[in-house]
Amino acid sequence: QLRLVESGGGLVQPGDSLTLSCAVSGFTLNYYAIGWFRQAPGKDREEVSCISSIDGSTYVADSVKGRFTSSRDNAKSMGTLQMNNVKPEDTGVYYCAAGLMGEGVPCYRAARAGDWGQGTQVTVSS
Repeated sequence: QLRLVESGGGLVQPGDSLTLSCAVSGFTLNYYAIGWFRQAPGKDREEVSCISSIDGSTYVADSVKGRFTSSRDNAKSMGTLQMNNVKPEDTGVYYCAAGLMGEGVPCYRAARAGDWGQGTQVTVSS
């Protein structure tokens, strides 16, 4: 059974940095896209970043471009979202998802169709 567990969330101040981790178990991560999504109170879940299993390409939402980066370590079955210079609008529950990445399938779509973690709360406030 696939299992994803996010960690690293918390309360931080604007301008701080935060690292979220996604520990994966139950499958070999090599062939899976890893997506990061977030949901703010009263808003729909949105895409944040996705990293391909095919060529390691990384996709980042415009709202976080230049501040957030995602990475993966297949050997450790781990995905990471590095969040720098966080803003109050980055507040929300952050989820990781992992899905098999077929040829021609967009990264976010592959991740969405896979398995999800329970989420970790990130609150940015002064």
